Amino acid sequence: MPKVKTRRAAAKRFSITGSGEFKRNKAFKSHILEKKTRKRKRNLRKATLVAAADHKRVRDMLNK
Repeated sequence: MPKVKTRRAAAKRFSITGSGEFKRNKAFKSHILEKKTRKRKRNLRKATLVAAADHKRVRDMLNK
């Protein structure tokens, strides 16, 4: 989890889905693309859900 100091910084990184889950972008999306396979680069374009263990932390960051 990244250290986020402000609510605005958290809002840029996380969004809430319709089912109440938190969505985030994947890390290292554009770093050294020549060594990644097509499948991996395609997968990195998509957003992913935050782990259940981090839900409380993300909710607190968004509500500060």
